[in-house]
Amino acid sequence: MIKISLPDGTIKEFESGATPMDVAKSISEGFARNVVSAKFNDTVVEASTPLNTDGSLILYTWKDKEGKKAFWHSTSHVMAQAIEQLYPGSKLTIGPAIENGFYYDVDFGEQKISENDFKEIEDKMLEIAREKHEFSMRSSTKAEALSYYKEQNNLFKVELIENLEDGTITFCDHDTFTDLCRGGHIPNTGIIKAVKLMSVAGAYWRGDEKNPQLTRVYGVSFPKQKDLKEYLELLEEAKKRDHRKLGKELQLFTFSQKVGQGLPLWLPKGAALRERLENFLKAAQKKAGYEMVITPHIGQKELYVTSGHYEKYGADSFQPILTPNEGEEFLLKPMNCPHHCEIYNSAPWSYKDLPKRFAEFGTVYRYEQSGELHGLTRVRGFTQDDAHIFCTPNQLDSEFKKVIDLTLYVFESLGFDEFTAQVSLRDPENKEKYIGNDDVWEKAENAILSAAKEKGLNYVVETGEAAFYGPKLDFMVKDALGRSWQLGTIQVDYNLPERFELTYKGSDNEMHRPVMIHRAPFGSMERFVAVLLENTGGNFPLWLTPEQAIVLSLSEKYEKYSQKVLDLLENDEIRAVSDDRSETIGKKIRDAEMSKVPYMLIIGEQEEKDGTVSVRRHGEGDIGTMLIEDFTKLVNNEIKKTHKAFEV
Repeated sequence: MIKISLPDGTIKEFESGATPMDVAKSISEGFARNVVSAKFNDTVVEASTPLNTDGSLILYTWKDKEGKKAFWHSTSHVMAQAIEQLYPGSKLTIGPAIENGFYYDVDFGEQKISENDFKEIEDKMLEIAREKHEFSMRSSTKAEALSYYKEQNNLFKVELIENLEDGTITFCDHDTFTDLCRGGHIPNTGIIKAVKLMSVAGAYWRGDEKNPQLTRVYGVSFPKQKDLKEYLELLEEAKKRDHRKLGKELQLFTFSQKVGQGLPLWLPKGAALRERLENFLKAAQKKAGYEMVITPHIGQKELYVTSGHYEKYGADSFQPILTPNEGEEFLLKPMNCPHHCEIYNSAPWSYKDLPKRFAEFGTVYRYEQSGELHGLTRVRGFTQDDAHIFCTPNQLDSEFKKVIDLTLYVFESLGFDEFTAQVSLRDPENKEKYIGNDDVWEKAENAILSAAKEKGLNYVVETGEAAFYGPKLDFMVKDALGRSWQLGTIQVDYNLPERFELTYKGSDNEMHRPVMIHRAPFGSMERFVAVLLENTGGNFPLWLTPEQAIVLSLSEKYEKYSQKVLDLLENDEIRAVSDDRSETIGKKIRDAEMSKVPYMLIIGEQEEKDGTVSVRRHGEGDIGTMLIEDFTKLVNNEIKKTHKAFEV
């Protein structure tokens, strides 16, 4: 007999060889019908995998993230089978699940595929799904696997297998189809009830532009047709909220091929919006004891060799800048932290001086692959609301919690009510990805977990997602499509102080290493504005919106009064403009609604005579006629509700 521990603490006994599905049926037949995958002792297994030892079992349904991952990965196999049948001679490479669906990279050879072919592939996929083929895993020797794919002349799979070791190679079979695979599938194809191919794109093999270009087919699938219908409706709503579309309509930013891909140009309204965001955070930072610094956009290569950034990012980033002096190399700044370390190193410090909090809105550069670029959310040049706190080990806990408070203040002020805190830890099985020894990593990880618990954050732990120099607490926010983006981040770092030989004199008159906290409540200005645009649909909080009011006059006769209204609003620091075009008032209102201006002030003969304005609220309509001073009170009261001062 074996003992199986379930997440609720229940321990059940089964005969050796029982499967996760047997465990599910012991709970209830109804629950078992919904189980799609499982994890046993932290290893992904099939619902049909025999269990032969005691251990912990988690059963996943479609509602779980891991359940969706198995569902979508399984569907990628079904799509691959359909493609093989419809496009003989095509060569399969990899087909993972992604956050919303799956893709498969395929070498179609001389054959072409377009969206016009999607319906035929979808129909074939559903035909295969209805036959309820079971997914089953089997082990293979390296020699057998290489022989199989060499016979198919699939050099992509051969390359993958050559990097694997005997005893670690497995295949997944269903129906007549087989594929190199590590596992994680639903019980059978029949669970797939609805499929939709979303797009087709080019993708280089293994993401390297020097390798052959493949065709990447994206898709999504669901256990119910109504789930697909709801998802497609969500996509339509998301199109309206796409930050690229809204950014253009609201004249916030643009891109230029001549400037370069992934390098946004901020237009006047966007620059003003960014400035307000910066001033908002600067005011809070000042109260919290931060000092502003400024660092250059480049640094000597040796700076980033010392920090470790060159080793981790150098090969895949912008290449060194050569100067007239032989052997002298500079890099575009990939991170602000090495510069801040050198600022700290510019003077001697005592424990009485700490913590030192250096903040900067610093622009950094990373060479993202062109296929990964996406509006403002994935760019090659971006500005971080960066700060680095240098403190004593005894100050670490309180400083970390203060940064959590500041980040929560930012999110609350900008309407981000739904977010997940993610504690990102080192992968204990792959320590070569990181710098620093086990002792400092353990201290840093415990510090983050302790602070997250004490602050009562709703957090999840993700192993393997830490920065190369330390663990972190990330604040994940969903966009209009339900995709998660990292915005705010807080990181604990014992490693860079060691690498840069940072010191302070302790109360014992000995020299000690400070601990370093990296933090950025916005994350990057570009990504933050993108997600904020999609989250609000362009209807920013009133304190932030580019134009808070627009004056619409019935005719040019009221131009003088219109200017008087603008002057009075300006005196009260309300941002307003005037639409004095020779258009009907109806068109002016429609245009103001499209521009998402919160308040429209309509003036005509009666308003001029009474010294009033007729007020309309965006999306609501007429809210009445009022004196100008009453309107300014209305605006200021609304701002006070969402833009509260930061309390230390």
